[in-house]
Amino acid sequence: MGFGAVIFVLFVVVGGGGWRADCFEIDQLFGANRSETSVLESMSYLESVYGVSASAAPPNALMVGLTLVQGAASKGAVCLDGSLPGYHLHRGFGSGANSWLIQLEGGGWCNNIRSCVYRKKTHRGSSNYFEKVIPFTGILSSRPQENPDFFNWNRVKIRYCDGASFAGDSENKAAGLQFRGQRIWRAAIEDLMSKGMRNANQALLSGCSAGGLASILHCDEFRSLFPGRTRVKCLSDAGLFMDSPDVSGGRTLRHFFSGVVSLQGVQRNLPGWCTSRLDPTSCFFPQNLISNVRTPLFILNAAYDSWQLQESLAPPTADPRGIWHDCKLNNERCSVTQIQFLQGFRNHMLNAIKGFAASRQTGLFINSCFAHCQSERQDTWFAPNSPLVHNKAVATAVGDWYFDRTNVKSIDCAYPCDRTCHNLVFRS
Repeated sequence: MGFGAVIFVLFVVVGGGGWRADCFEIDQLFGANRSETSVLESMSYLESVYGVSASAAPPNALMVGLTLVQGAASKGAVCLDGSLPGYHLHRGFGSGANSWLIQLEGGGWCNNIRSCVYRKKTHRGSSNYFEKVIPFTGILSSRPQENPDFFNWNRVKIRYCDGASFAGDSENKAAGLQFRGQRIWRAAIEDLMSKGMRNANQALLSGCSAGGLASILHCDEFRSLFPGRTRVKCLSDAGLFMDSPDVSGGRTLRHFFSGVVSLQGVQRNLPGWCTSRLDPTSCFFPQNLISNVRTPLFILNAAYDSWQLQESLAPPTADPRGIWHDCKLNNERCSVTQIQFLQGFRNHMLNAIKGFAASRQTGLFINSCFAHCQSERQDTWFAPNSPLVHNKAVATAVGDWYFDRTNVKSIDCAYPCDRTCHNLVFRS
């Protein structure tokens, strides 16, 4: 059956125990079956599922309205279809009135004309399709019991409508495509600076998935906006995309990222110190960037990242016989051989962060879960049954690191030792 008519239901397994809510209907998501348009080449159903949408908002969630950046068009800072970019801002209060948290939205990438043309007809490529209000949960929550360290900050979610992690700068006039992610980033940040962020005494740039990659790419640039006295740090959630071989020995994600970088003009916005010694595609992979980020950076990632398992390690192109099908839907259905392969992926990830972890200013929370994006979801950020590493929830670990309360290098033992995970299970 083609993905165009499939309904996926996502469940979260809590601590190996009962089922947790969260159902998401993905109907006509791609407009074509999977053989015609790969998930990677559209906007990734997993990244769409993991995001917290208005329709999936928990009861009594804070709903925050959309602001379009009115001066963006004159700067060429537009979405794929030429529409204005936007963000959602909830003002800080009390002791957090002069502190700012910027969350960069995730949502896959597009790497060729066809997939970008499709994307511009969705909320991942056009503000015409943005939700007018979205829920602020997890790290964006305004409740101290849900978000103890950042609840009263100015909290912003910058919407993602370019398809290259806010890093491209090009166009294709024939297809009516504007690849202006870098300009969108600058225009949104300039607008927020004019609304008080320039006076911040504390700032945190964060992002999930493709937004987590963007937070790494823009971390030092963000730091440069503020005077030295301002505490500025960055958080990347589920953004540690690995340049790893897939189950067939190929390089699915490297091939895909190569298309993103070349099509959208990303190369000119990648760090010069990296492109002077590595090819541009390699410089889009975080493993080649993180050790040289000068600004304090925290890496939050699942060791068995669900997105990477589904779309990079075992995509249908690398698994034509569907041997990995059941394992991808439910980690408890993985064979011993498949788990061994995934342990190798975890080891690759841990080796990639060794140099990064050696710095005192960096932070780590690598849990051995089958998950993706844990900062925006309330159940994984801070809740009575949240995932723990060294008896700390994600929110506690990030807060301890940001405020220099303690050194945080939390790396979980290998699967299946962690019974606090909220492992994602998919049913089709």
